[in-house]
Order: sequence, then structure tokens, then C-alpha cells
Amino acid sequence: MKPPQYRSHFHPTSRAPGSLLPLGAIMAGMMLSHGATHAQGAAAKADDKELPTTKIESDRDKPDGLRATTTRVGKTLQDPHDIPQAVTSITNTLMGQQQAGSLREALRNVSGLTFNAAEGGRSGDNMNLRGFYTFGDLYMDGIRDTAQYNREIFNLEQIDVLRGAGAMLFGRGQAGGIINLVSKTPLRFDQYKLSGSVGTPGYREATADLNKAFNTDTQLRVNLMQRDEGSWRSNPTDGSEPEIHRKGFAFSLALNQSSNNRLWLNHYHVETNDNPDYGVAFDAATRKPTRQLPDRYFWGLNRTFDKSQTGVSTAVHEYQFSPQTQLRTQLRWGDYERSYWAKTPSATTVQNALGTIGGNPTRASDYETLTLQSDFSTQFSAAGMKHELLAGLEYLRESSHRKALQPFTLGGAPYYFPYVEAAAGAAVDFSGKSVAVYAQDTIEFLPKWKATMGIRRDQLDAAYNSTTSPLLSYGENSYRAALSFHPTPETHYYLGWSDSFSPTADLYQLTVTPLPPERSDVIELGAKWLLFNGDLALRAALYRATKVWERNTDLEATAAILTRKRRTDGIELEAAGRITDRWEVFSGFAFMNATILQTALNQDATGAITIGNPEYTGKRARNTPRVTFNAWTTYRIAGPWTVGGGVEAKGDREAFNPSGAGAVPTLNGAYKPNTAPGYARWDAFAAYEQKQWALRLNIKNLFDKVYYDAVYDNGAFTVPGAGRTVILTASLKF
Repeated sequence: MKPPQYRSHFHPTSRAPGSLLPLGAIMAGMMLSHGATHAQGAAAKADDKELPTTKIESDRDKPDGLRATTTRVGKTLQDPHDIPQAVTSITNTLMGQQQAGSLREALRNVSGLTFNAAEGGRSGDNMNLRGFYTFGDLYMDGIRDTAQYNREIFNLEQIDVLRGAGAMLFGRGQAGGIINLVSKTPLRFDQYKLSGSVGTPGYREATADLNKAFNTDTQLRVNLMQRDEGSWRSNPTDGSEPEIHRKGFAFSLALNQSSNNRLWLNHYHVETNDNPDYGVAFDAATRKPTRQLPDRYFWGLNRTFDKSQTGVSTAVHEYQFSPQTQLRTQLRWGDYERSYWAKTPSATTVQNALGTIGGNPTRASDYETLTLQSDFSTQFSAAGMKHELLAGLEYLRESSHRKALQPFTLGGAPYYFPYVEAAAGAAVDFSGKSVAVYAQDTIEFLPKWKATMGIRRDQLDAAYNSTTSPLLSYGENSYRAALSFHPTPETHYYLGWSDSFSPTADLYQLTVTPLPPERSDVIELGAKWLLFNGDLALRAALYRATKVWERNTDLEATAAILTRKRRTDGIELEAAGRITDRWEVFSGFAFMNATILQTALNQDATGAITIGNPEYTGKRARNTPRVTFNAWTTYRIAGPWTVGGGVEAKGDREAFNPSGAGAVPTLNGAYKPNTAPGYARWDAFAAYEQKQWALRLNIKNLFDKVYYDAVYDNGAFTVPGAGRTVILTASLKF
């Protein structure tokens, strides 16, 4: 039969936003009174790596290196060294040296982070940090960006990971931390860079980074990307393999830059057309990835797909009252469309010619957000003490539509088509609004001693199409406190505590009756050191992170609560920067003891209560290795030649669902969940760089090791990582 004609449920609007007024408070009033206005159109982000005018000529060609010296993850532009919380920053230089294309590849540099496979209701980028999921904690330039899509890094200046609960600053967050993507913004000088890469298997990428400074007031930066990748795995029946086909563009227009009243307009657009890989099955007889079939077998088909289209527009306005006081306001419209059909793997049966082996996860979705965020910062002295005051407000409106695709049968084979929604069944729809205000003060109460105290209030109101839980309302406070000691400018010791609340409708829609909100708290003792005149940064952290009423990551599961209480105790060590003029390093180590303290409590539509099997109490949390380690180092051996390499290592990771009352997984009479083995992946790098051109060779997975990159945390399967990949890149600057 012939598939029907279809039309996506997404209907873009063309209504442009009104004038951007100079004060965030005025904008907030307009937004709250005209909440239905769609602010589509040009937008942007402030220049996170702004170069002072007096240093333009000397800094224009200087790389940022492997140590980041600025971040806005604490709401103001500052050195990560000064933040009383663990921070990991991945610089543009590090991503470039490693030829990282996606966010997923870049985050391999973050110790204590693991990847979840894309099954169930959470597909796209999906990571665990310190043992806790992060799908509520992804940000773009400080604004929530947790829609389900695969993120690219062609428009990123750096990635900042603020570890620990961050809800006082960001209004939502888990115990693991938040991941903030820092976009590229215009430079104050002309600079153009073109890059092209070819490699195995079927790797092709082209990028352009074009910056034009029209004058001291106006600059424009445009970034372009297209990338295609194949795989070492394939379907032995039809030859299909997991594939990546992605393209995107971004522009940022800076206006009025020589004044105290600056504006940026930014737009980001990415399209994906992938063939998704759901990996290999676990073997029930061994609790390991199956050996009954080769790892190179792929269960997808030539016709399976993962298509998405993402558009994010942002306007950023900064008003500088004085060198110590500014108001920074962002207004963003985001639209995220996605549709996919994948095949789940079998442990025993090869995919056949019709493609009937394995399940058929499908989805059509559209998620839209409108966000207003305004942050006021100032420094002053009072009562003989120095103060760094932060205050702000945020408004978020979100709406979502999700439904499975309509099944067809053509010649006895299953078929699905992008965005053709199933005729049967109900969609999962919701809309939510949250409003927040916050204030924080950092006080230098004695020389070299600082105290930080903050409070935030969030109010969430959401409506769902569920007949059992149509409305939800939460009002919660979040707090942050820290004590810092700076015996010298290069040394920072701190003791911090923070907690979090998740005020977003996306995390609560399957709660049958209003249960307590998901909350987390973290206590952290840490130290940071700067060596070699600040070129090398070292840090260490000892922490305890606790989460209560943890929600399931699969939004279509019947059990909304995953655990009632669990905890991770951990140690982290990190080094980033330059040891000598020729030698740079970036490395991290994490030890994590993640434990379930109380099992789930769930209530179904009939009102029946289900308690998770108490035998899970005391067990290790899923997808949390006890140890992770990463290292990357480069050395400039002579003239334009640089060589380097690194390793990413993780311990074994368990996969199971602790929310049900059923029996715990066992093997030979003892508790044993499905387990992905630990691994170490080695990479190598060499580069020949001239002022206006460069050549770079990357070999990823140097020893062609079979390793398991991600696990479906409910325990069904695990995804093998990439095989040996050789990539040659040429770049031209002018």
C-alpha cells in the first residue's frame, strides 16, 4: 500500500518580537503581560570571550589552550578558579585537537560522566554525571536546552560543567551538575577559517567560521557545518549501517559594542538525518553483552531513520551602569522537532531481509520553549566588607507534543514514515509555565575569606492531557552556601553546599498523583591551585550528593518514580593547562560510590501502590562506574610540529530498573544485573601548523578495541563504541 500524505503538526509563526527595551525589568513586564507572543526572529548571546580593545592585535591568533580562563557558569564572567564549586571547562582548542564533532565526543573529557543509550522516552544527548542523569541540566548560554536532540559543537567556544546541585543559579538541576554550552560570538577583528576533513569509515566534514568586523560597533560571525559518518557495524542482510548526516548554521550579530548599551542577535539551526543504532543485546545467561552474535552486526535497516530540525533564536542585551554593575537580559525562542524509527537488537537472531527481528521504537515530537532571563550583578563595599551581589528573574513557557508513528506493512515488511503519527492511541501533550526570582551575595568578611549565600524561589504550574494527572503545581525554594579561603591569589580552598529543585513540566508528566518534587543536595569540599603563572590549573573535590524522589528517565514508563532516595560519595582530581611552553595536558579522575538508599514508591491509575523491591537497597546505582579516568596531552616537538594523544577509561556499568516490585536480576543465585565491561580507549594526534594553514591527523580508538560506549539503563542492551577511525583535516585561515 502507498503511505498517506502527511503534514507535521508544527506550524511556524512569522510574528517578530517587539522592540528590545534597555531594562530587563521592563522586558519582564511586557513578557508576563503578553505571554502568548512568539518571539521568533533574530537573537543572540553575549560575547563570553570578549577581548579588550588594547589586546586585539596580540591575541587574535593566540589559541585558548587547554585551560579555560573565563566562564559564565556562575552567572558573571569570571575565572573558574574563583568559583566555590567544581568546574570542568572543555575549550575550543581541546575539541579541535581531538576532532570532536558532537557534544557526545567532547564530553568524553569529563571525568565521572557516562552515556545512556537512546531507548524509551529520552533519546538524543543523554548522560549521567556523578551517577545522576542530566537530561534536565543541559544549557545553551545559561538558558535551559534540554530538548531531545543530538547536539553539534561547530558553534561552541567551550563547554562548562558546573558539578553539584545548581538550582539556586539555574532554577533546575540534579545532583550531578549542569552542562552549559557556550556559543561563539563576534570578534572585534576580521578572521576567517575554513576546514575540511576526510577519514574512515566514510567520514566527511566541512566547516566555516567567518567573522567580519564592520566597525567598532558592529560585527558579524557566521558558522557553517556539514558532517557525514559511517560505522564499522552493518546489517549482514541488507548492508545498512549506523550513519550520521548532519548540517547546521549559526550567526551572531553584535550591535552597539562601543557603548554601555550592547546587543547581540543570534540564531542556531541544526538538521540531522541519521540511521540510529540501538546496539547489541545482553545475554541473560552471562549478564554480559551477547557473544552469540558478532558485535559488528547491526539490526537497523536502510529505511530506519532519526530526523530532527532544531531552531534556537536569542536576543541578548547588556546595560553597563558602571564597570562594577550591569544588567544582562536574554530572550529566547526554541523549537525542536524530531521523528525517528529504530530497531532494537536480538541476542540470538540475525536481522532478516524483511526487517522483522527486534522491536520498533518510534516517535514524532515537537517541543517549544519561550524563555526570558534577566540577571543583575554589582560589586560594592558596605560595613567595611566587599560584596558581589547577584539577583535575577526568569520566566519559562514550554509545550510538548509526542506520539508514536503509524505502522504500515509493505510486502510483509514493517514501515514507518517521518512525522506520520499513529491513528490509534493518545498523544503525550503538556504545557507548563515557571517563574523564578533569585538573589545571592558573596561577602569578603575578612581578608582572603569569602562567604557566599543565595536563595531562589521557583513556581511551576503545568497542564497535561492525562486524565489521571491533568494539573500539577509546585512552589519550592533552592539554596546555596559556600565558604572560600584564598591564602594567595593562586590558591582557593572551599566548602560548599547546594540543593536543587526541578521546576519543569518535562520531568513530572507521568506522576499519577502529585508526589513530592524531585530534589537534590550536595556538600563539597574542594581545593584549586594555579601553577606556572596561572598556565596550569589543578583541582580536587570530595563530595556527597543525595537525590530524593528521583523521576524515571523514560517518560513513557508506567512508573514515574525510579528511586525514593539514593546517594553518590565521590572524589575528583583534575589538571588542565600548560606545563611548559611546548607541553599541555588535560586530565581527570573520578571515584564514585553510588548507592540506592530507598526504593521507589509508585501509584498506578487505579490507585494501587507499588513499592520497589527492597533487595535493591544498598546496591550500586545504574550506569555508574566506580572509576573513570581521562587524559589528553600534546607536545610541540619542533617548529610547526605537534604530537599528542590520550585515553578515556571507565569501569564496568550496571543496567537494571529498580522501580518495580519484581525479582532482582540474579546469576547463579547471586545478585547480578546486566553489566557493560570496563574499557580503555586510546587516541593519537599529530599536527603541522603554519600561520595561515594547518594539517592534522587524528586516529581514534588507536588499537581498534571493541568497547561498550553507552548502556540502556533499564538493562536491555548496550551500544558498542566506534572502531578505529582515521581522520585527516586541513584548515585555512585568512
